[in-house]
Amino acid sequence: MSDLKKYISHRKEADKAFEHGFEEGYQAFKIGALLKQAREASGLTQEEIAEKLHTKKSAISRIENHAEDIRLSTLEKFASVLGRKLEVSIR
Repeated sequence: MSDLKKYISHRKEADKAFEHGFEEGYQAFKIGALLKQAREASGLTQEEIAEKLHTKKSAISRIENHAEDIRLSTLEKFASVLGRKLEVSIR
């Protein structure tokens, strides 16, 4: 089981409100976690990403921790700075 799945499982057990609203907030959390993971794998700090995106470190932190209102164009720019491409699918 991945660290993310372990975290989710523990939070659901410990916090019924979290469990109730989980599906609603999960996708935003997942996006932020994936962005952070990709940034760290690229060896860049939040400050370095912020500089390349012409923004502040606090904005990168907000994206990684609260990605629920992130714009598609911002995701594309973030991925581009990491040398990656963004893929979107509808299921």
